[in-house]
Amino acid sequence: MSTFIAAMAQINPLVGDIEHNTQIVLDYAWRAHREMQAHLVVFPELCLIGYPPEDLLLRPSLHARIARALARLQAELPPLAVVVGYPKAAPQGLLNMAGIIVDGAIQLEYAKQMLPNYQVFDEKRYFVSGTDMPVLDWAGQRLALTICEDIWHPGPALAASAAGASLLINLNASPFHRGKPAERAAILAQRCVDTGLPVLYVNQVGGQDELVFDGGSMAVDAQGQVQVRAAAYEEALTRVAFEPDGALGGDELEPVLDDLASVYQALVLGVRDYVGKNRFPSVVLGLSGGIDSALTLAIAVDALGPQRVAAVMMPFRYTSALSQDDAAEQARRMGVSYQSIDIEPIFNAFSAALSPAFAGAAADKTEENLQARSRGVILMALSNKTGSLVLTTGNKSEMSVGYATLYGDMAGGLDVLKDVPKTLVFALAEYRNRLNEVIPVSVITRPPSAELAPDQKDEDSLPPYPVLDAILALYVEADQSAEAIIAQGFAADLVYKVLRMVDVNEYKRRQAAIGIRITQRGFGRDRRYPITNGWKIGD
Repeated sequence: MSTFIAAMAQINPLVGDIEHNTQIVLDYAWRAHREMQAHLVVFPELCLIGYPPEDLLLRPSLHARIARALARLQAELPPLAVVVGYPKAAPQGLLNMAGIIVDGAIQLEYAKQMLPNYQVFDEKRYFVSGTDMPVLDWAGQRLALTICEDIWHPGPALAASAAGASLLINLNASPFHRGKPAERAAILAQRCVDTGLPVLYVNQVGGQDELVFDGGSMAVDAQGQVQVRAAAYEEALTRVAFEPDGALGGDELEPVLDDLASVYQALVLGVRDYVGKNRFPSVVLGLSGGIDSALTLAIAVDALGPQRVAAVMMPFRYTSALSQDDAAEQARRMGVSYQSIDIEPIFNAFSAALSPAFAGAAADKTEENLQARSRGVILMALSNKTGSLVLTTGNKSEMSVGYATLYGDMAGGLDVLKDVPKTLVFALAEYRNRLNEVIPVSVITRPPSAELAPDQKDEDSLPPYPVLDAILALYVEADQSAEAIIAQGFAADLVYKVLRMVDVNEYKRRQAAIGIRITQRGFGRDRRYPITNGWKIGD
């Protein structure tokens, strides 16, 4: 028995572009054949249509398009075993399928058995579960397939072992959230120990709407040790060698990124792919001199390069000189297009037009919101004129409690920090400055302020961010009740106030820009609450 060479094809498909994705499969398969002399190359889950395809799976032409793609692969692939994922119609319903193409034909098909229907997943809306566990003999190995969620349950892996498999292959479209890489490694180790089989785990990479797929494909030996790991957040073709004595090796064992580096790279990749896959030439954002817009600018530049990023300072009478100086300095450091547009004339024009309707009414939040909406008008006008995507800069803490203005600072197409709590914003800004100092230190150290009123501070309206974020994590991400949160030492009146703010601002979040998910419970596909409801906190 000779060394068995496998290749992990960690690719970035475009959802719905079946022809494009098919060409990627062909390109990587030929590379695996020519550069590695591989016996096997494995691609991610549903790679021919991309993940998640959502209601594209309901389109009448889907099956004809997939059939054409599979026919092309069978005709044009090199002489090795190629594992690809695709949807397939069957008498019992639609299957999330993986197939092994060898010698111009599909030699084995496996249908996903464990269909996730939680967090961002709703596969039971589209698919029915498979039941069989076929095994294919190829180049001295007995290959069995599983798909993503299957590996999180013992049944499919044990069935593969019972069927006589010598190598368990797991195709994935596994999105990132904080802590996810360690969770994957632990579950793979357990499956290897359960079965005595090595596992080839291949994950897709790239941004898809609010989701980011971080790659991190790996080969795990029968003892549960990761022996080969592809880089996170990058496309890769990684060689894995299975030796006759059972040893497992390969080209690389990339390190696992720490938490801040992983989150930062997820945000960068999310921006890069949202902008690129939707064909925006550039982005524009309001640079206020505050920490949220400062971090957003850094992420945008790291994702797209300075030539595709424009920053706009929009001062008003309450905007401090320090904010204006810091914004200009960061724009200079990062080399982006920068301009300052005074909103005072716009605000005054709006105020004059509204003065008859507002006669006799005292100034209140309306005037503060009018400032934000003046800025929103400017940014959207620049977007219309240039084709640039407006990046909004609100963080998860603000989005949770509604500390944002509809059609003002919420105006735009992508909210980079939508799932990033304020305390994490500070940590990420400090992390980015450790790479090279692009954010002025005063932006990070001074108290946050919307600067919509004289001497305004965020903590005039909100609890201190460490306290607020702790409560929000328990309520939004852990789904704990008010009573359970209070039992952990938080003041009851504060807990009820914060939870009420979260609940009554669902209408704002429904109208907010899409944002990049980095936690286990983001605002979007994860959390679906009715706007109109009579639920009472404390029930």
